[in-house]
This record gives sequence, C-alpha cells and structure tokens, in this order.
Amino acid sequence: MPSIRQLFLSHVAKTNEMPLMLEVDHAKGIFIYDTTGKKYYDMNSGISVSSLGHCHPAVVDAVTEQVQKHMHTMVYGEHIHSPQAKYAGLLTAQLADGLDWVYFVMTGTETVEVAMKMVRKYTGRTEIFSCAGAYHGSTYGAEALRSDIEFTMNFAPGVPGVRHIGFNNEADLEKITTKTAAVIVEPVQAESGVIPPVDDYLIKLKTRCEEVGALLVLDEIQTGFGRTGHLFAHQKYNVTPDILLVAKSMGGGMPIGALVSSEEIFSSMIKKPALGHITTFGGHPVSCAAAYATLSTILDEDLPSKVLGKEKLILEQLKHPIIREVRSSGMMMAVELTKRKYLKHVVAKCMELGLIVDWFLFNDRSFRVAPPLIITDEQIVEACSILRKAMDYAEEKYN
Repeated sequence: MPSIRQLFLSHVAKTNEMPLMLEVDHAKGIFIYDTTGKKYYDMNSGISVSSLGHCHPAVVDAVTEQVQKHMHTMVYGEHIHSPQAKYAGLLTAQLADGLDWVYFVMTGTETVEVAMKMVRKYTGRTEIFSCAGAYHGSTYGAEALRSDIEFTMNFAPGVPGVRHIGFNNEADLEKITTKTAAVIVEPVQAESGVIPPVDDYLIKLKTRCEEVGALLVLDEIQTGFGRTGHLFAHQKYNVTPDILLVAKSMGGGMPIGALVSSEEIFSSMIKKPALGHITTFGGHPVSCAAAYATLSTILDEDLPSKVLGKEKLILEQLKHPIIREVRSSGMMMAVELTKRKYLKHVVAKCMELGLIVDWFLFNDRSFRVAPPLIITDEQIVEACSILRKAMDYAEEKYN
C-alpha cells in the first residue's frame, strides 16, 4: 500500500517544482502538527485564511450542526438558506450604507471575476484599471489584472480593456476617465510585500472615480476581517467602495467568498441577460454557517481592537542586523532583508526550527508574517525568538 506521501507525489498536481512537503496530521489554534508529531508555529495563517487559528470550536460546532441539517440543495439564489440570510444580515450590519447586498461565491478570485463582469454591465463601459504589482487571483479574468508581463505572456492574449496605474501614484489618477468602468485595487498591496496607502491615496482615488462616474472596487480578500486592526481596511483608511470583495479568513477555514454592494449595482446582473453570473456552490450553507460563526467570534471577542497592540509587540521583537525594514498594516507584515540571498535560508531554517513563514509573489527580499489574530503575547515572543534564530543562521552562514 503506497504511503500518503507517495500518493501525493504520484497523483496530486503541483504548482511548482519544489512543494513544501509538510505532511499535515492535524492543526489546532496557532499550531500545525506533522505526522511525526512535530509542532509548527503557523505565522502565515494559510496566507491570511486562519485568522481564528485552526479548528476554532465555534467554527467546528457551526459546521457540525449545519451538516446534520442539510448541505447543497440548489445553485445560488434559488432556495432560501438560513445560513446565507443570517450571515448576509450580520455582515452588512458592519458596513456603510450602500454595502447592503451580498453575492456569495466560493473563492476570492471568483469575486474578482464577478466584479469585472458587473462593473462593465452596470456602467456600459469596458476599461478597467488595476494597480501595478497587484495580485487579484489566478483565474483568467483576475490574472489579466496583473501587470507582470513575464508571467501573463505565457497565457496571452488576456482579457482586453485592462490598464494599470501605479499604487500610491497620484499623477496616474488622471488616467481614470469617463471611459473607465472601474478601478479594482487592494487597500494594502499584499503580494508586493505589504505596501499600505499613503497621503490619503485611497480617498483621492475614490474622489477621482466619483468625478468620472467609475466604480471603486476594493479587494479586501487578504485585508478583511480584522487583519489590519479594523474589521475592514477600507474603514481604517476612511474610504467606502462601491463594491467590496471578501474571502480568505471569511469562512474560518472553510471555502467561501463574497461581493458586497448596493441593490442598484447588483440588480444590473438580474436581467438582459438573466443569470448574469451563477455559481453552483456559492453560498454553500456549511460555509455560510462557518462564516457566521467566524464573524460572530471576531465581533464578540473584539479581535480587531487587539491587533494593533500585537503588531507593536511583533515590531519590537523583530530586530536583527539583516532586517532592512518591516512594513505592516496590523498583523499583515513584510520583513525585508538586507540581502536577497538571505531569504530562502531564513524561510527554510524557520521550517526546520518549527515555524512557518511564507514568500511574496512580487518581492524577493521579504518574507510574510501574518499569524492568526488569536495569537497571544507569549506566543508572539516565542515565535519571534525562532525567527531571530533563523536570521542568525542566515547571517552567519551566508554573510
């Protein structure tokens, strides 16, 4: 009988030539355990998914209760499912007026696909802007929003009508005109290595969109649900989008995503043609039940208010000669090193020492620190001690 590792290597498709090969046995709280019993601090949260940690009791209980009632019954928008309706009510109660309708999908990249269709349908325009260095997903439409031609050329031609502006570049705002349907932007650029907005950039972007009748779509797939120290980053940076995209930590580990907008904008997808977008598993009742438990826990425990204190503690603990800079927005952090060659050795040594950090897609000098929001101060100190040991190793061996 082949082992699980052998089955993985022989039959599971890979996305790169060197997968991490961490054989997971179970996970609890901020820790992941492999099949040998070794414990790893999860300082990556599955790329900002496990904000409540792993197997949070409230989420597990909600999933267990719902699967005993029913799972899939009909594609999205035809049957009334209590978990969908309850969650939509709870989510929109936390948001500004105009963000009061929710369309459920399965993943973050699908929210982007729907948004690209919806802004063109609603405005009657075709031009869409995204920012250079942004990442909005890997499906065909979402991929077209990427600016790095060395990657996208391998899948060309892409979706027509997409253009790019520089994030935090006020001069580029003039490129947004009455031909523009929408600007799709991350409030904090994630895969470029955590680049927050400066000088009220998002407010100025929103103003420009209003001037020319374009929609502002904020991709809060990574920043949402407390990660930046506010429930949503757009609340932190004082701007309200026309369309909000959420996913990742939304489901507490279950797959789910959503678009939030107004009845007026969503209604453009109901007719001419009908069924402007349909998704078989969007709003799956088990995922919605998990999402309701996740958001309820975040609110009941007021986790966003505790993020900034934990961010400060991490910044105090992450002091080392090979650190050039730490960029952060709450517990969404990029640790930039003084030499590119240090990076792979720090990441690998962390794994050896029992701690998981991750790379960025578009920044080869920085590693990602994005622990579960439930991490304690004591765990932060312990995890940062391991990080410093990994950096000691890289400095001594490769200086």
